[in-house]
Amino acid sequence: MTDHRLQYPATQRNRDAILEVLRGVLPPSGLVLEIASGSGEHIVHFANALPGLTFQPSDPEDAARVSIAAWTLETDLSNIRPPLAIDVRREPWPIAQADAILCINMIHISPWEATQSLMRNAGRILAKGAPLYLYGPYRQQGIVTAESNEAFDASLKSRDPRWGLRHLDDVAALAREAGFSEPAITPMPANNLSVVFRRV
Repeated sequence: MTDHRLQYPATQRNRDAILEVLRGVLPPSGLVLEIASGSGEHIVHFANALPGLTFQPSDPEDAARVSIAAWTLETDLSNIRPPLAIDVRREPWPIAQADAILCINMIHISPWEATQSLMRNAGRILAKGAPLYLYGPYRQQGIVTAESNEAFDASLKSRDPRWGLRHLDDVAALAREAGFSEPAITPMPANNLSVVFRRV
């Protein structure tokens, strides 16, 4: 039988560090929407550790959604819904409400329009106080970007000039326009950041 589960080494490395932050961010119960779920490895890890929450994965790619479904079946978790086909730039999204939104490693591997749409829709879907959690590498005002992140930025732009590391101030400005708080920032391994906005 063909194994449709995709596996990304970076997920294995960062999932526990992300989970520790999420324990202090996510509500004890409710629906958590993940945008750009990729392989599905993150969501099965979080769903296993946080059984009081229901997780809604999504991804625009067929292969990713097949992988998410395969991981869910393999782990036999009942608190993961079937993946939705969400391309963040196509509005409205096929979901009306969530109690939290996760978006891991998407903003730098997509056009800026994707981040703009992410903020608009998150502002529509989330209620007051609900978190929008972002993870990935960012440029920060007054902080020298790590050499590894500069090399990563150059690699991304060589693949698609619309991609690349974003300035956190620019992302925060979009969030404010969509009705979110200033970000709470947690430094993470490998020069990444956890960034949490809350709906105000």
